[in-house]
Amino acid sequence: MIAIGSDHGGFEMKEKVKKHLEEKGYEVKDCGCYSKESCDYPVFGHAVAKEVASGNCEKGVVICTTGIGISMVANKTKGVRCALCSEPLSAKMTRLHNDANVLAMGGALVGENMAMEIVDTFFGTEFSGEEKHQRRVNLIEE
Repeated sequence: MIAIGSDHGGFEMKEKVKKHLEEKGYEVKDCGCYSKESCDYPVFGHAVAKEVASGNCEKGVVICTTGIGISMVANKTKGVRCALCSEPLSAKMTRLHNDANVLAMGGALVGENMAMEIVDTFFGTEFSGEEKHQRRVNLIEE
């Protein structure tokens, strides 16, 4: 299951990404927000991070206007490795090398087509498992 959450600045993109993931066959847990009414991104970043850290969800997606604030929030949760990506190569490399388990994007900075490419790349790339990368992930988690 994939947890997804956004603030009002990422709401429209969250809805598009959620639909895209569901069309690809993923089960998605929507952690909010549920409208474009002004709200606080930490609430929804924490909600997604908790779902991933607890194991309730395998991975997550967080979106705010820039992706910066909500990625900072997600990374405060032990066990979450959230990467802010604005193009597919970063999404590929963070999965291969960092075993990122939460993807962050900026709803106002990434267009819809690019966002779907980023999502597909992130969820379609497995962690390499190479010793040096596993060692580094272990150091992150310490």
